[in-house]
Amino acid sequence: MTDRPTALSRQSDIYLGGVNGRRPRVPVGAQALEDAARDAMADEAFAYVAGGAGAESTVRENRAAFERWRIVPRMLRDVSARDTSVELFGERLAAPVLLAPVGVLEMAHPEADVAVARAAAETGVPFIFSSQASFSMEDTASVMGGAPRWFQLYWSRSDALVESFVARAESSGCSAIVVTLDTTLLGWRTRDLELAYLPFLRGKGIAQYVSDPVFLDALSGPLPDGPAPPPRKVNASSLRTFASLTAAHPGGFWRNLRRPEPLLAVQRFIATYSRPSLTWDDLPFLRARTRLPIVLKGILHPDDARRAVDAGMDGVIVSNHGGRQVDGCIATLDALPAVAEAVAGRIPVLMDSGIRGGADVFRALALGARAVCLGRPYVYGLALAGQAGVSEVIRNLLADFELTMALSGCRSLAEITRESVVRGG
Repeated sequence: MTDRPTALSRQSDIYLGGVNGRRPRVPVGAQALEDAARDAMADEAFAYVAGGAGAESTVRENRAAFERWRIVPRMLRDVSARDTSVELFGERLAAPVLLAPVGVLEMAHPEADVAVARAAAETGVPFIFSSQASFSMEDTASVMGGAPRWFQLYWSRSDALVESFVARAESSGCSAIVVTLDTTLLGWRTRDLELAYLPFLRGKGIAQYVSDPVFLDALSGPLPDGPAPPPRKVNASSLRTFASLTAAHPGGFWRNLRRPEPLLAVQRFIATYSRPSLTWDDLPFLRARTRLPIVLKGILHPDDARRAVDAGMDGVIVSNHGGRQVDGCIATLDALPAVAEAVAGRIPVLMDSGIRGGADVFRALALGARAVCLGRPYVYGLALAGQAGVSEVIRNLLADFELTMALSGCRSLAEITRESVVRGG
């Protein structure tokens, strides 16, 4: 477990910096942080990160759900000593917060996953590597030392590729596999569609694939049934796309200029990355191929949570993919209590989608989560100030949570209970 500054020391650092005329690198408030990132990022990049499915009602509902629950502070309790640590799968973490897997981080900053990994290691917060990363899991793990990390698996049409990804994750020091269940098809993401922009068609976000021997060996073979590759029409836009995917492929732009592999890699990725036919019957395949804990991400119904336990899964993440998949979906905080009740403590329950501050972390724990996953805010920090921006976002969230916990009369996570919150109007 990495030592980290206390909430009071984080506050002091900010206020003392102000005495010397120095303000935080990134805005402290969630909305100000998002607004600053919008100004700093390209339109396509911000749309990809901030956007949701359809009319984005699920994105809004994720936040509204938190406002429906109010914290009930208790007084005259000695909170001079505070413990925010939590145990997950035999590992003691400094705080109940992980960094959620977010793909195509190169759209926010050129150092992408590597910058986030350094910040995660620096702050002691586990980083869940994305399948749609901009750097390979090996390169990302190499900057983390012994810091905790997990791997998010998108189950592709190729079981051999799934097996290879999992083996590489184990070799890279990942301590859990997070299977994302809710993206077997890409949601109707209005902002991306209006810009007619999908980063994968430009060779972005496929570093895990083009660094994988199974994937590369398959480039010379026939494509499996799947979405058709993009048509090629020579114009200024298509030439820019070709330049982008050529530069993104391993080996460099000039070496790849006359090679077919960059385009073949994108075509292969499009044809294989998602598997709509995935069912519960496929889980034993993964269980037989890894010794690591398996966590199912995307659980929203209590019956699915019970089935995950029955299937021998080690944890679940209550998630609606940040509102990016199903417009009108139930908010994760609304789904959390029933899932936690169904699991009944047999496996850890985590949640993501909508976490913006320490009070959100507190409310999620009170309603049954063991820990939460932070997504968009750290990407905004990355866009604004690279590794330092991610670190500040994490430190601010952890300080906010510790203070919320203490000011509510809780000295440890065990004291945050269902009685700590009430349903508001």
